[in-house]
Amino acid sequence: MTIQAPSTRRIVLVTGPAGAGRSSALAVLEDAGFEAIDNLPLRLLPGLLEGQDRPMALGIDPRNRDFSCQGVSDLLGQLAGQDGVTAELLYLDCSTDVLLRRYSETRRRHPLAQSDSPIDGITRELEILAPLRARADVLITTSDLNIHQLRSEVEQWFAPDGLHHLAISVQSFSYKRGLPRSVDMVFDCRFLINPYWVPDLRALDGTDAKVRDHVQADPRFAEFADKVAGLSLLLLPNYRQEGKSHLSIAFGCTGGQHRSVVMAQDHALRLAKQGWQVSIRHRELDRRKQEGP
Repeated sequence: MTIQAPSTRRIVLVTGPAGAGRSSALAVLEDAGFEAIDNLPLRLLPGLLEGQDRPMALGIDPRNRDFSCQGVSDLLGQLAGQDGVTAELLYLDCSTDVLLRRYSETRRRHPLAQSDSPIDGITRELEILAPLRARADVLITTSDLNIHQLRSEVEQWFAPDGLHHLAISVQSFSYKRGLPRSVDMVFDCRFLINPYWVPDLRALDGTDAKVRDHVQADPRFAEFADKVAGLSLLLLPNYRQEGKSHLSIAFGCTGGQHRSVVMAQDHALRLAKQGWQVSIRHRELDRRKQEGP
């Protein structure tokens, strides 16, 4: 997904009172293709930006010793003066009573009121940030927003068509070694014809054309592959709309060498042809390479 024209680099500075959702907004921007960095001292930002061409989202925190509203404004002015750069200030605002309630619910100390009540820290921080609030290019009030609504608001401003990246991982595995960790969808390929029982194919794996042709010759393969692809293509846009940034799809067989590899390869190719960002991993093949002969 393209965030901006190739000739223009977008830099977004994100700030606002603690508890208003700055970290959540940075996570949304990261999902949208920005390189996101939080809580970096202002003096380090110019050096960080040199030699970079990716869009960047930088969290600005008033807790830093070198923080100042004038420093942030000066940085925005410097960036705006560079050719091929657009610099914007995103301010996450929130009412005092909601910020106080959030701190009461989490029982966290306010960073600007370690020994005082949270309301004192909230008041100090809002006073410090007032010039940036007035200077903001985009101001989002989060008082009445849940995490999904906040994501939608940020995407509306910074992601084309309100969409963000959904990275898909497709992998194969052996049931004998257990399910992969943190997998979202699992499909069992053990009903397909097994190349292991063909002497000429046993030592090969599912990336070999001979093994692939053998597995795909199973009369059940085409229908299985079509239906799994149809299910994925039905679900993926909805997962992305819900705000999911990564989805893991796994195919398993007995040894993780043949059938699951063929199916994972086929599925990843189908999704990639539909424009999805896909990575592929064959757990048992990778393990075998690491262990060596």
